[in-house]
Amino acid sequence: MPMSPSSSAQEARAALAARLRELRLDAGITSKELAARCGWSVAKPSRIENAHTAPSDADIRAWCTACHAEGQAPDLIAANRQADQMYVQWRRLQRTGLRRLQEAAAPLYERTRAFRTYASNVVPGYLQTPAYATALMGTIASFRGTPDDVSEAVAARMRRSRVIREGDHRFAVLVEEHVLNHRLGDAGVMSGQLGNLLACMTLPAVSLGIVPTAMPRETVMWPLEAFTIFDDSQVNVELLAARVRVTAPSEIELYEQAFAKFTQLAVYGAEARALILKAIEALG
Repeated sequence: MPMSPSSSAQEARAALAARLRELRLDAGITSKELAARCGWSVAKPSRIENAHTAPSDADIRAWCTACHAEGQAPDLIAANRQADQMYVQWRRLQRTGLRRLQEAAAPLYERTRAFRTYASNVVPGYLQTPAYATALMGTIASFRGTPDDVSEAVAARMRRSRVIREGDHRFAVLVEEHVLNHRLGDAGVMSGQLGNLLACMTLPAVSLGIVPTAMPRETVMWPLEAFTIFDDSQVNVELLAARVRVTAPSEIELYEQAFAKFTQLAVYGAEARALILKAIEALG
């Protein structure tokens, strides 16, 4: 895995590297001796200890064996895999298609009570209509060259989206106004999607705000990549190449602060409905 731009992932890597170094020091062996015991190049242990190279599960097992600490291998492997999940390339997540990714997220959606979503590019998944989701996922599959399971993926997304109407969940959603004008699908698809936003605004669990394009923001908050805060425990950030999962409390707090700033820019109620209706009228 390449080094992540997320400092959460870097911190997790550094923590794992420090634990491996401590095992070596506790065993009283040099980096060179560890390499010899594992059958590695002399430089490999140093690269791992400095978090320049991410170890594989096999590397961790070999390291623990060389340090006579086999009992610690399972915990270290688990920590290594958790760091792996903090920055995951879409091509890895979507290598078998889009359906499994939708299904894999369902448990997170079920257990989350408070969703806070900032959408700067497309309508959030749980507010999408089947037609809009089909147009979006079709574009994603084409761009990334994934297996074509769009219809199955859309069905899985619709099942996952039932949380906005079922269970004890709350949704605070902020959408940049230009998202309303990004045409995914034909005019009928967009009209249906915008109409669905109007309908979702009436749901007791949903608070929808629109950030007007003309709103001055130089002293408040600049546009960011799309993100969702799940309760107070996790943030998922969507980049072009990868999904970043943020779990460090200090970083979660940054996204919470950004979301709070965006709420100052957004309009709600009648003003938000007016912007959505304006986008519908622009469809002709």
